[in-house]
Amino acid sequence: MALVAKRYSLREVVSWCLFDFANSSYSAVIASAIFPVFYVSYVVEGPTGLGDLWWGRAISISVFLVVISSPFMGYLADKKLNRRSLLASYTLICIAAVSLLSTLEKGEILKGFLLILIANTMMEGGLVFYNSFIPHIVPRDYYGRISAWGFALGYIGSALSLILALPLVSREKFEVIWILVAFFYGIFSLPCLIFMPKESIKTVSDPSQNKFFHDLFTSFLLIFKDKQTRRFLLSYFFYEDAVNTVIIFASIYASSTLGFAYKELIVLYLVVQTTAFIGSIVISKPLDQLGPKVFILGNLIAWTLVTTCSAFVSHKNHFWILASFAGLCLGAIQAASRAMYVSFIPERREGEYFGVYSMVGKSSAILGPILFGEVSFLFGSQRPAVFAVTFLFLMGLVFLLGVKPVSKKF
Repeated sequence: MALVAKRYSLREVVSWCLFDFANSSYSAVIASAIFPVFYVSYVVEGPTGLGDLWWGRAISISVFLVVISSPFMGYLADKKLNRRSLLASYTLICIAAVSLLSTLEKGEILKGFLLILIANTMMEGGLVFYNSFIPHIVPRDYYGRISAWGFALGYIGSALSLILALPLVSREKFEVIWILVAFFYGIFSLPCLIFMPKESIKTVSDPSQNKFFHDLFTSFLLIFKDKQTRRFLLSYFFYEDAVNTVIIFASIYASSTLGFAYKELIVLYLVVQTTAFIGSIVISKPLDQLGPKVFILGNLIAWTLVTTCSAFVSHKNHFWILASFAGLCLGAIQAASRAMYVSFIPERREGEYFGVYSMVGKSSAILGPILFGEVSFLFGSQRPAVFAVTFLFLMGLVFLLGVKPVSKKF
């Protein structure tokens, strides 16, 4: 198979999209909605806030590991041409760690910490290989559509996994939930791990470690030397920082500032996933026709309005409306960002470029939450912290204005 697809296979496209569907069970249940509360309130014993401390450490360290390893793993995928095997390895380790969560007992703080550290590092790190398959399975004119389809299926997977988990939550069968997530993740990731193209061209590699580090350093220089790629990554850093912060703190803001109950938060999450799915589907074809930059610019303006209004809202009903609209923006901006970045990538450099893409996105996941927390603590209110998020969206908007897309369509 050619390294850049000239036409596409329906089997490969569906298999690729199903991986988004599969790993969304981890994102929704383990990383966002259920396991964090279980770990903080049940597993961790000690003073108030100790659970938050351990959870924050696990997520931050795992993100840091992904940041420093992504460029290396992307380089390895391109030079050794074994991205499918690497994706399978990362996925299986993540699934194994999630399965072992079912053995957690009260007070096993370090065990839970290590399992989440491993699972989150493997899940997030595997996305480097997953994203780099795009140019191998569809031609350039379909980059936007397949990106949107993947995210759309991901939102369906998130909603479905939460719906399946809710009856078990009410019966406090948490160990069954973690097994269910591992099973969901494993079964629906199989098509991607089996049917993704296996590159047939073998690159002759220099065994010298000096050659490896020289090539990796050269890759960084080439990526950041290109003005348009550099500007886009700078813009992406700021607005992805803002998006990550919204995802991490939305439920906390709704609970602490607006008084949402736990069940209301679960329903709110499902509503956001539903509208995000709609947003991904609606933009899938226009994304390729009009180009991703148009959609990203429009979304950044919309996000600015949403976060500004959220800082002033005081009634739950108003926040429901804003959250629903934010879901539409979430689905659109993630799909458009991935599609636009793919357009900058030269042949045979997909892994390296997506390694840097992951590094930039994950780096922002470290900075944004710290900014929100510091501003909230400084002012004694979460509302000023929301304005800090608005500022990040505006910074992303300013830098994106200077980006010239690769093709006329983009």
